[in-house]
Amino acid sequence: MALTGRLIVIVFVVNCGSSSIKYQLINMEGERVMAKGLIERIGMEGSTLKHTPAGKYTIDLKEEIPDHKVGICMAIKALTSKEYGVIKDMSEIDAVGHRVVHGGERFTDSVLITSDVLRGIEACCEIAPLHNPPNLYGINACMEIMRGTPQVAVFDTAFHQTMPKVAYLYGLPYEMYVKYGVRRYGFHGTSHKYVALRAAELMQEHMNDLRIHLGNGASIAAIKYGKSIDTSMGYTPLEGLIMGTRSGEIDPAIIPFLMEKENMNAQQIDDYLNRRSGILGISGLSSDFRDLESAANRGDDRSQLAIDVFAYKVKKYIGGYVAAMGGVDAIVFTAGLGENSPFMRDKICNGLEYLGTRIDPDLNQVRGKEREISVRRARVKIFVIPTNEELVIARDTYNICRRIIKL
Repeated sequence: MALTGRLIVIVFVVNCGSSSIKYQLINMEGERVMAKGLIERIGMEGSTLKHTPAGKYTIDLKEEIPDHKVGICMAIKALTSKEYGVIKDMSEIDAVGHRVVHGGERFTDSVLITSDVLRGIEACCEIAPLHNPPNLYGINACMEIMRGTPQVAVFDTAFHQTMPKVAYLYGLPYEMYVKYGVRRYGFHGTSHKYVALRAAELMQEHMNDLRIHLGNGASIAAIKYGKSIDTSMGYTPLEGLIMGTRSGEIDPAIIPFLMEKENMNAQQIDDYLNRRSGILGISGLSSDFRDLESAANRGDDRSQLAIDVFAYKVKKYIGGYVAAMGGVDAIVFTAGLGENSPFMRDKICNGLEYLGTRIDPDLNQVRGKEREISVRRARVKIFVIPTNEELVIARDTYNICRRIIKL
């Protein structure tokens, strides 16, 4: 792929799920979002594209979208539309940045996509069967549609590759790590990376801090001087904190026990732990904390129990990671629940005053905005920092392409 002389300005960020595509078009001169969109229900009835040009209303387009290639074509059509587009034609897209969930041990940073890189991403499908295949669908679609446009892969696991072996090895025979790469990888790395950089800017230094990414999938990362030294998700995103529908960490012996007692096969137990457990499983009501808070306020005991279990697990991880880092300077909440639930932030931090934390109840009444929420002169700062994974992907894409051009 010849990049010599090509000016990189506009980056198309693509995040493909199994039946969805999220995208943003970003002008890197000022890091300005020109448009963003969401395509849902790919390959199903009722597929839609929601396209939002910057500063304008969202456009809802309902069309049959049988696969990711058609979805990417629809996104580009929306971006170049005379009515609600933001560029004249596809040639104005200078580079494409792709979110890729799993890069294994091979990919420790973002990379320009080549045939060899594609084979590497495909090799990781074995350990990320739910995530890497749709990521590849998006990459292949963009490479076919936008021939000659540089494409960059940005890996969720890359940020956590700084973890030491004591943090990522499991208590299994060492040959399982050597033969199959069975180890802790960690996820949400792109989100943790953005928040780590932003917190360092706010504190004007790299410090020991905890990134708490709370959404339907939840993870905590211990960041020491800008580098991840531990994180709660493991070989897959199933390990760690209890989540919306995922069990989080459990005694491994429970798995064969349930398989025998409930007559489940491997696929059924995988579905049970990933989609029917967690907060949904405990509450019996919902995986959405807004529903649980409402139900708990009405006196629903199981909803209250689910909230209490979740807060306890997060608090326990905080204590463990503070010990691993030898102290903490800041605790940062991000992602859907972390950014938007004053109630849950307060519940998690209540009891952590021994660390030097204390939430200001008035400052904590914030949703989706960047703010310090600790009391004045608190020894350990508490922040809410909305994540921006798309910007990290765009920055990495821009920097890689610019670096190659200079070479």
